[in-house]
Amino acid sequence: PKIIGYDATDQLLIDKLLIELDGTSNKSRLGANAILGVSLATAKAAADFFGLPLYYYIGGVNAKELPVPMMNILNGGKHADSGVDLQEFMIVPAGGANFRESLRMGVETFHTLKKVLKEKKYNVAVGDEGGFAPNLKSSEEAIQLIVEAIKKAGYELGKDVFIALDPAASEFYQDGKYVLSREGVTRTSDEMIDYYAGLVDKYPIISIEDGLAEDDWEGWQKLTQKLGHKIQIVGDDLYVTDKKRLSKGIELKASNSILIKLNQIGTLTETLDTIETAKRAGFTAVISHRSGETEDTTIADLFFKNSFLLSWYII
Repeated sequence: PKIIGYDATDQLLIDKLLIELDGTSNKSRLGANAILGVSLATAKAAADFFGLPLYYYIGGVNAKELPVPMMNILNGGKHADSGVDLQEFMIVPAGGANFRESLRMGVETFHTLKKVLKEKKYNVAVGDEGGFAPNLKSSEEAIQLIVEAIKKAGYELGKDVFIALDPAASEFYQDGKYVLSREGVTRTSDEMIDYYAGLVDKYPIISIEDGLAEDDWEGWQKLTQKLGHKIQIVGDDLYVTDKKRLSKGIELKASNSILIKLNQIGTLTETLDTIETAKRAGFTAVISHRSGETEDTTIADLFFKNSFLLSWYII
């Protein structure tokens, strides 16, 4: 009832009202999901009023370029019951002439990976994120399987299709160390950075998300200093789509990219503001779905303003 009668074309005012109605710093009273639903419904209503597609209403005349998809095709960590500590292994079909071609390349690689796993007698059940979750010996074996799948799908590694990682390192960070229990290895922050550097030298990895724990700021600085000129260093748990944490990351040069999850921040206005803050600092912004995603497609309309789309499900 509090927003009845307001003009849906005034997104800023309605989002501000929603924030004030909640009255908490973390949107715990109304909940970020509820606030987001109203905020996005407002944008949809305004777009309908103007007779515009939602992507054009949000992005304007610059909303004309589709993103590069990042596809999560092999799961480990807490997203799967496997022998792999790192959480997500993705492919980035950046060599496609357009989004349609990139999507096709990704899907073909995904299904080729299934064949590769079957040939090696691995389980082809999927994890929480929709990627395969075989019981492997190590995280590097997961990368090697993806490399094999890319080649067998007929694509050139490091030209047509690249690899991206999301270790979700906060999940295995204990008492200042990184405990990879499934591999029986414990590493310091510096050792993790050297580990990633070795993988980047060996494989066509172009993006690492949450390579270190969310409060290991010094480690993030070192990671970006060492690899930031080569690859995308993405902060997800590091920033939780929070502008204050992002500002700290920009100041410390802790990464060069931010993952955007709309329901972490709650309103469309705050989401767009965070994206613009990142871009002004020279960061890339990666729009992501959530592990327990709905069938709503609204986040697709934000892709036109950004260069990457993360972890879209492959059917």
